[in-house]
Amino acid sequence: MFANLKFGCVWLAVACVALSFVPEPASAITADVARKCRTLTAIQFPPRAPGNPAAGSAKGSGRAQYEYFDKCVANGGKVDNSIAPK
Repeated sequence: MFANLKFGCVWLAVACVALSFVPEPASAITADVARKCRTLTAIQFPPRAPGNPAAGSAKGSGRAQYEYFDKCVANGGKVDNSIAPK
């Protein structure tokens, strides 16, 4: 009897520890914010060859575009344009 109780307590402790490591779900962005940020990013970083996204950007790098888009999403679609591409 005591062995069964001890075994059950060990499993309960393992389950509690395992559940404490489960990450909380991230909040998803809305489609409107994503569209707005994509448009603002395209305006801020125009393509080198219009109609050919594989040609790269005329301003900034891919990392700069990603950071601009990420900051836009983090601010809910509002960005300050002090983050000018170099």
